[in-house]
Amino acid sequence: MAGILPCVEIETHAKPDASVIWLHGLGADGHDFEPIVTELGLPGDLAIRFVFPHAPAIAVTINGGYIMPAWYDIRQSALGIEQDEAGVRQSAKSIKLLIEREIMRGIAASRIVLAGFSQGGAMALHAGLRYPEQLAGIMALSAYLLMPDALENERHSANGETPVFMAHGVTDPVVPLELGELSRMRLEALGMRVNWHRYPMQHAVCNEEIMAIGRWLETCLGV
Repeated sequence: MAGILPCVEIETHAKPDASVIWLHGLGADGHDFEPIVTELGLPGDLAIRFVFPHAPAIAVTINGGYIMPAWYDIRQSALGIEQDEAGVRQSAKSIKLLIEREIMRGIAASRIVLAGFSQGGAMALHAGLRYPEQLAGIMALSAYLLMPDALENERHSANGETPVFMAHGVTDPVVPLELGELSRMRLEALGMRVNWHRYPMQHAVCNEEIMAIGRWLETCLGV
């Protein structure tokens, strides 16, 4: 399929009937969360294709213009102030293609979870809430809402009741906890069901969180 980002793929069972598209954070790549698949404690009969795409390499302003994998440019440390709208929307198109490829491979949209960490989590929220078919779930780890003022007009009713999992470190120095909490409250004000978790960590993922993710995925994708 033309225009598809390169990806790492792991299938937990032959003939998967569900997919998790997991977006990495700034400067990482699709291999970053590859090891987490075996740590989630998922049932052996849950047939999931995990798709870990590689973001394109772009110049990132806040890092001195250094070229690195990124879903969009970051121009200043105040993440909620000035955002790279053109970059966000271009990445959203790439993520939409990944979802559509899973559908072409026989996975119903309602069996697809869009997930991500940090920048990837922000993109999962952005693209997932705007997708025109209902997804199984949206997961945003240590993340925040992009272009929040546009969300009410741009979100699609198809994902108005899609379960959302959000988790954040209480001492996160990269994406402040307050920004994650404001994003969660904004979603709840729009009627979204948000499964919210706080953990004693910085900008990272912890074992307790991984177990909670596994349980949530089983709820979303279990038969």
